[in-house]
Amino acid sequence: MELRVLRYFLEAAREGNVTHAAQRLHVSQPTLSRQLKDLEDELGKKLFTRSNYSIKLTEEGMLFRKRAEDILEMADKTLAEFKALDEVNGGDIHIGCAESNGIAPFIRAIQKLKEKYPRIRCHFYSSGTDAVNERLDRGLLDFAIIIQEVDLEKYNYLKMPSQDHWGLIMRKDHPLANHSCIHLNDLTEIPLILSRQAMREEMPRWFGEAQDKLNIVATYDLLFNTSVMVRENFGCVLGFDGLVYTGPDSDLCFRPLEPTLTSPMYIIWKKYQVFSPAASLLLEELKRNFG
Repeated sequence: MELRVLRYFLEAAREGNVTHAAQRLHVSQPTLSRQLKDLEDELGKKLFTRSNYSIKLTEEGMLFRKRAEDILEMADKTLAEFKALDEVNGGDIHIGCAESNGIAPFIRAIQKLKEKYPRIRCHFYSSGTDAVNERLDRGLLDFAIIIQEVDLEKYNYLKMPSQDHWGLIMRKDHPLANHSCIHLNDLTEIPLILSRQAMREEMPRWFGEAQDKLNIVATYDLLFNTSVMVRENFGCVLGFDGLVYTGPDSDLCFRPLEPTLTSPMYIIWKKYQVFSPAASLLLEELKRNFG
């Protein structure tokens, strides 16, 4: 199975049309069709259903698409790392990042590094902690910034100097907007939108047995889209301060939880990880700043 054929497959899957994909790949339509058929024969599975004008992924094709994307991403990352071995002033660094204003010190550390090595490039992947950890485990990331306790059996870490504060994000015309802070008994009757990760980590610690009494109408991974839900009066969101704009001209507001609930932030990397030169330089800078 050649990497070139995987790229052909992904382009065909994205276009949904062999002729259009062949044009983008600068190959003939018969050549691309033959390569896709040979790939199906090699795997022993049908990857596309075909009609006169389009192609559509089968269930096996959707699974293979995910695998092909992972394989090519790892291949491209490996090639870039080897090209950068002699490039002491540059290279690519791949970083997974949970949503938080607390990443500012991390960004400042990268800025310091880029002043010395201006050709270093950083590629950020933003998602929930579980998805970030999965990519780190598969070798697609060099570092991850997470908002939960570290699995010390799998990762080395540095603790960030910042932490996130939890509170309720709601419309300014909501009755609880008149409160200076939000207590547990304020939340038992209103529709709530909660982080899936927090429901396993922070929320049981803060709510205790009362968590079973909550009216949870939705869950989320990343916070921004929930601001639309709040504006549409779908519910109120428990989330971090500063990620959704709640300034004077906003129709939303943030009120902190009482007692205070905070989440720590860590930079992690796999134990025994072999870094590229650029990632090694960043690790040295991070240790100077946070070690």
